[in-house]
Amino acid sequence: TFGELGLDPWLVDALASVSIRHASDIQKAVIPPILAGRDVIGGAKTGSGKTAAFALPILQQLFKDPYGIYAVVLTPTRELGFQI
Repeated sequence: TFGELGLDPWLVDALASVSIRHASDIQKAVIPPILAGRDVIGGAKTGSGKTAAFALPILQQLFKDPYGIYAVVLTPTRELGFQI
């Protein structure tokens, strides 16, 4: 579950409320090291949950201190940036 990956209960509950209960392989691989503050490079197929894999740890950190930590997400194309 997402809780076992280190995500806070409020975030796990929010995911469950939209029927997301099980992490994908890419999410299992990258969420714990991201939460530990390590840099991660991951690759997976379209639709595998890559966006959630990097966005969920960002949301968790922003929730802890919304005034002190910021996030910058760079994308290779404007279209991908719009989707994210």
